[in-house]
Amino acid sequence: MTDATTRIKETVTANDVVLFMKGTKSMPQCGFSSRVAGVLNFMGVDFADVNVLADEEIRQGIKDYSDWPTIPQLYVKGEFVGGCDIITEMTLSGELDQLFEASGVTYDKAAADKIREANA
Repeated sequence: MTDATTRIKETVTANDVVLFMKGTKSMPQCGFSSRVAGVLNFMGVDFADVNVLADEEIRQGIKDYSDWPTIPQLYVKGEFVGGCDIITEMTLSGELDQLFEASGVTYDKAAADKIREANA
């Protein structure tokens, strides 16, 4: 394993929820990263953020690790969930709630419902 792969694996296994993104959860640097971080923040999910812009090895390494070409990338309990479009769809369908519940991840159900109501 390369150093980047080792660091990625350690990060996704040490944290229940990890978002590899452009920027940070408090200061996203692209619209797609902002959308996913915004959903997680609004739902009160405790998540680790990894700024791929700060480390070129991680930026390319996460794409190789997941075999997924775009960023952001969300991991829950060490498993790759998806990027912006998938997370948006899962949020609106309630699948993200189900994933969090099945994984034992704490989130604000009322906030998730508000997101769905606002997008109905």
